[in-house]
Amino acid sequence: MLNISEEKLNERIDISDSRSGKFVFNRKHYTIFNKVLIGLFLLFIIILFLPWTQNIRSSGNVTTLSPEHRPQTIQSPIPGKIEQWYINEGDFVNRGDTILRISEVSSDYFDPLLINRTSSQIDAKRQSADSYDEKIEALRQQLEAQQQERELKRSMATNKLAQAGLKVRSDSIKLEAAKTEVEIAKTQFERMQTLQEEGLKSLTDLEARRLRLQEAQAQLIAQENQLLASRNEVINAEIEINRISAEYADKISKTRQEIFTTQSNQFGTRAEVDKLQIQLSNYQQRSNLYYILAPQDGYVNKAIRAGLGETFSQGEQLVGIMPSNYQMAVETYVRPLDLPLMHVGEEVRIQFDGWPSIIFSGWPNLSYGTYGAEVVAVENYISKNGKYRVLLAPDPDDNPWPEQIGIGSGAQTIALLENVPIWYELWRNLNGFPPNYYEPGTGDNTESQAAKSNNKK
Repeated sequence: MLNISEEKLNERIDISDSRSGKFVFNRKHYTIFNKVLIGLFLLFIIILFLPWTQNIRSSGNVTTLSPEHRPQTIQSPIPGKIEQWYINEGDFVNRGDTILRISEVSSDYFDPLLINRTSSQIDAKRQSADSYDEKIEALRQQLEAQQQERELKRSMATNKLAQAGLKVRSDSIKLEAAKTEVEIAKTQFERMQTLQEEGLKSLTDLEARRLRLQEAQAQLIAQENQLLASRNEVINAEIEINRISAEYADKISKTRQEIFTTQSNQFGTRAEVDKLQIQLSNYQQRSNLYYILAPQDGYVNKAIRAGLGETFSQGEQLVGIMPSNYQMAVETYVRPLDLPLMHVGEEVRIQFDGWPSIIFSGWPNLSYGTYGAEVVAVENYISKNGKYRVLLAPDPDDNPWPEQIGIGSGAQTIALLENVPIWYELWRNLNGFPPNYYEPGTGDNTESQAAKSNNKK
């Protein structure tokens, strides 16, 4: 362990009388140097308390504000073969101008009369569907006639049943009369027999009464047979009614089934007509796709598939086009750590590649050659590069962006955050802390946001 004395050597020994002491303490420039050091130290302390604008630096590319104004490629929705070019690279085209003509490579569409033949098929199928209407109408008339005939025959059978019922009643009465006749004849025969035994009547009279009795009995038997025949007629009439109902139920059912079958065939034919109409529309639309048209006004950048007779598949890129009218924007990417600091409407300074500029990071108002922008969109999902995409639009209250800047050129962006002392910013960076999190409309940024809003109004 070191033994350090608490006594001060300069208090015990006076070095001002020594040669080195005189050389040091009597030199005037050393006094000035000390004052300069003290002044620089005080200046450094003052600088530490100067304001510093926290910022987020990132890099991006120049693009367009609207997606429809960005460079695009024209694809063909069908496979084909290049037949003829109508433009050259670098030409200006208006919307709807023909760029090139293609032809079919699929054997299903080689027939030049495909549209006409399909139209003829549609006409034939439509006529076939219309003919079913007449057949259905005839079957409905037949059904109505069968129903009427059934009702008439059922009425006839019902009447016949009623007649048979009346005849049964009549025969029943006649049977009762025959029974009475037999009883009378039997009584008379018995009386005559008694009288003949007593000798009051002759044998001839007795035989006459016997014959009368036999005739009455024969009449009774005949009447019973007649009654049974009448009852059979009633049964036959009922059977006839049931037969008529069953017969015409079968006929009507077959007619209705034939109507339903005809209607089903008609619906099937009309479905085929609709299918052919869809095919015809597709063929007509496909024929319009043989000419590749410009989707908007712009300049033809590059013919991707250029050779005549060159084939391509569906959706393959054919030609690139750059819209003529567009509003520039910058897409930049920020780290996930800085994403909560980016808000729509925030101010951003931009330095374009190839455009001279002098940037003062902490004092953006002193920067030269930078241009103002504001955040218009912040994506909430990460990109493939591990950062979040932010879209910037020109600030209407700042200097306009240079027109010479091309789409796709690089850009460096500085997002302006809170104003803090320099010592705080140095302390934050030494410790690796993120910039101060804040919400729009709070902190030192409130005044700048409010001033900007008033200027826009």
